[in-house]
Amino acid sequence: MADIVSENQEIEKSIRENARNLLKEGKVDLIIGYTESTLPLTCEPIFVRSEEDVEKLTWNNFNYINLATYLVPEIVRIEGREKIPLKVGVVSKGCTARAIIQLIVENQINKENIKIIGIPCNGLINRKRIEKELGEKDILELVIDGDNIIAKGKDFKKTFPFKEYLNDLCKTCKIKAPPRSSSLEGVIVGESQEITTIDDDFSDLNEYESKSPEEKWEYIKDTLKDCISCYACREACPMCYCNLCFVDQNKPIWFGKTSDFSDIFAFHLIRAFHSAGRCVECGACSSVCPMGIDLHLITRKLEKIVKERFDFTSGLNLETAPPKMDFKMDDKQEFMLEED
Repeated sequence: MADIVSENQEIEKSIRENARNLLKEGKVDLIIGYTESTLPLTCEPIFVRSEEDVEKLTWNNFNYINLATYLVPEIVRIEGREKIPLKVGVVSKGCTARAIIQLIVENQINKENIKIIGIPCNGLINRKRIEKELGEKDILELVIDGDNIIAKGKDFKKTFPFKEYLNDLCKTCKIKAPPRSSSLEGVIVGESQEITTIDDDFSDLNEYESKSPEEKWEYIKDTLKDCISCYACREACPMCYCNLCFVDQNKPIWFGKTSDFSDIFAFHLIRAFHSAGRCVECGACSSVCPMGIDLHLITRKLEKIVKERFDFTSGLNLETAPPKMDFKMDDKQEFMLEED
């Protein structure tokens, strides 16, 4: 396994170099990236507007926020009564770039105002898993040493194997850097990878799919039982950009915003359907959940269905319309019944 610290240093160097050049050449008005957080296991977004502040941009394996979520609504400056769209550079691992591409396809952001600063992501650490294993112990320092993550506190020091404690989605991810295509020429600076299609075996779903319908239902209930309806997952998701979310509507009221399981299940079920064919598998929803619920299984299952039915993977290019925005005469329709 490569030296993670050295990789991070190279990624950070690339981010700063590309950000500085974009600002210097006037191609962007600001850069959205990551900076050092004051707390272990967390990250902080930063908006950089000057070359001097480029040195504040950092990279580590806890940068779980999908920065594409800051692009909707459009970032503007006010001149008199006029709103002038800003040109924005976004530090983008593969899933962040996929979200930006998907948002362009859905006409939520203007491609002409975006620069994708591509980096080759080397994986994000599952911080919730580490916190759960340490219990109430306070982590005062966390470092990566070789292939290990070392957590230190007042009276403890514990080592976690880096590879084992990656997010599950990072373990199966095949799009580490922004996907390159002819339609994105001039939009991506830095790292990118040539991708036309993804051969995803979805083997991480095998255990779930081997269960009976009754066992699946029990699994879902057990997964969501601790949900407190804080909607942090919705706020972190770059594809949840509706001005008025269905859960907040009061004319009509679709369901209650209570801690009853029926309300909790309805929210997650409907949000998952809204994400079908749009989820970019960044894992931000699970990373921000205060109860440590791993939400990716539901959306991952739907992405498998979309892949098998329409051979579609979200956020790869601007040419291929998502299934919900497209129709073909030879689309599979086996779910429809036809009278004799």
